[in-house]
Amino acid sequence: MSSFTATGFESLRAAISAIRAHGMRSVLTTLGIVIGITSVIAVVAVVQGLTASIDKQLAGLGSNVLSVKPYTPLKEQIAGNFAKLTETDVQTIRHNIAGVSDVTVATPLSGNLGLISFQGRKTTSLTFGVGHSYQELNSVYTDKGRFFSKSDEQYRRRVVVLGQTVVKNLKIPGDPVGQYLQLGEEWFKIIGVLEKRGRFFGFDQDDQVFIPYATARSLQGFVSTPQLTISMLVDDLNQQDNISEQLKRLLRRNHHLAKGTDDDFELQTAKQLQDKLSAITGTTTWVAAGIVGVSLLVGGIGIMNIMLVSVTERTREIGILKALGATRAHILWQFLAEAVLLCLLGGVIGLGLGYGLAWMITALIPSIPAATVPWWAVVLSLSFSAFVGVLFGILPAIKAANLHPIDALRYE
Repeated sequence: MSSFTATGFESLRAAISAIRAHGMRSVLTTLGIVIGITSVIAVVAVVQGLTASIDKQLAGLGSNVLSVKPYTPLKEQIAGNFAKLTETDVQTIRHNIAGVSDVTVATPLSGNLGLISFQGRKTTSLTFGVGHSYQELNSVYTDKGRFFSKSDEQYRRRVVVLGQTVVKNLKIPGDPVGQYLQLGEEWFKIIGVLEKRGRFFGFDQDDQVFIPYATARSLQGFVSTPQLTISMLVDDLNQQDNISEQLKRLLRRNHHLAKGTDDDFELQTAKQLQDKLSAITGTTTWVAAGIVGVSLLVGGIGIMNIMLVSVTERTREIGILKALGATRAHILWQFLAEAVLLCLLGGVIGLGLGYGLAWMITALIPSIPAATVPWWAVVLSLSFSAFVGVLFGILPAIKAANLHPIDALRYE
């Protein structure tokens, strides 16, 4: 065994003995590191869990799905002016934009159509009129029964597909498929129950009701202007940018927007939405981790102060060690190892507490997805803990190593 390895092993053993000899002080010393690591891990775990949930939710949306939604600036909304897409826009897109297919629409239904009744039991839910292609474009599949067909929409059939939360709230016995319920005052036949999708940003995706778009329009009254969202499938992904530009020109012409006027609509792909949300959660992670990381520096300063006090308290011990032949390197490594061990101890405890805290947060708040601790957060936390130990342990270690043995033995 080399002298360097032997020195390191002996320094480590001495550091462990010193930490055990002052157990309570060691625990209090690492408290700043523990709090810092706990906070960082809890924040990262919750945000990463949210990010993973977002990615999973958006994975079902094909990257070649292009959506168009109306867009109204806040100033216009306050003034009571809201932009809308029209059925003319839908027809124009279908007949003038090459390279897209399955052009479909969705519109929310308001008023008493959101009130659902079944055998005297009532509940409210988000009700949408959608085209038959909505299922494929948005990965909305049924667990029981089926989704709408083209003929259901063509003949404005009174059929409905329910989310599982709606079935639960209405306490529909047995198989819901084939039974009848009311939307407002209108009777509908249940033809399908959707797969369970869970929550997304606190929104229960299973608390939804879908009816054919043409049926919804007949119930709304064709004189009204519905609030539409238009979705379509881009046949060639390489042409997506070109098709987006064509869509912009066509919609601006339809809406009579003058040159220099902002668009009153918004084009969005699943990839763009995913990138936007990932950027938000990523920024949140690093900002929160950076702010909380300040506590690690505070904890490091606390460790440096305690180690300086420890050097003063153990001055005679250092003098005896030097008198028995300990070199400056032995003393330096012993105190440095003690500081690093204290920080790593705080880091390990903080990791456990941080994950426990994140798990507790997600358990108490059902709308938050399960916490996920990425490997890089563990490595970064422990590495930063070790770095803090070296950074703030080097000064006390140098002070201890530089003590003159005669002066140290005389110290009282």
